[in-house]
Amino acid sequence: MEVRARGRIEQRTAGVLSGLRVAQAVFRALDSELRWHARAPEGQWCGPCLAAEVAGSAASLLAAERVALNFLGRLSGVATLAARYVGAVEGTGVRILDTRKTTPGLRALEKEAVRAGGAHSHRSGLYDAMLVKENHAALAGSVGEAARRALAGAPEGVMVEVECTDLGELDAALAAGAGRILLDNMEVDDLRRAVERTAGRAELEASGGVDLENVRAVAETGVDRISVGALTHSAPALDLSLVIEPL
Repeated sequence: MEVRARGRIEQRTAGVLSGLRVAQAVFRALDSELRWHARAPEGQWCGPCLAAEVAGSAASLLAAERVALNFLGRLSGVATLAARYVGAVEGTGVRILDTRKTTPGLRALEKEAVRAGGAHSHRSGLYDAMLVKENHAALAGSVGEAARRALAGAPEGVMVEVECTDLGELDAALAAGAGRILLDNMEVDDLRRAVERTAGRAELEASGGVDLENVRAVAETGVDRISVGALTHSAPALDLSLVIEPL
């Protein structure tokens, strides 16, 4: 005789839910007869709370439990960390961005989670934006030359951003006509000088060495964006559990 049960997915710590749709898909892929009900909204800070309920075959609930919770905990952890960074720079007008440092196979889902947390996507791949980095500069001979080649060869509609590690490279990128510049691993004082030197000629993004302790200070230098790889490569999973009761 089949045992039927109800599973309660409980969010045990405060944070931002993301991935309910994926968790639902896991249960449904295993057993299309399972009944799913979301009980909490995605993209809002809340908790502890009841995130969702799923009912049907107890065997199916147990079989899908770990995969569903792995997705939900991972994606909610990304959304929660993104929300913490967004909250830390509130009022500055600075946008928090993710990077391409994502889990293989999960990039689209993790970037969706970043957006659920109130942050923004930097780019998804080489097809939707070009970032001129130190290896390109080394091959081209200089940051300025690499920037000129990228700007000349970029397909229409593809954004080109140039990475600079000091003020000299910033000057070269500006001279090449770069409209968006990434200031990599610069100290706060140098970021401030870069903002003054650029004087609105390009959008500036700070990246490298940014954490929750210093992100506010980085934002207050006047940069337009801050990209944080930790949003996806170091986000701790949100604590969730599935509590099953027989029907």
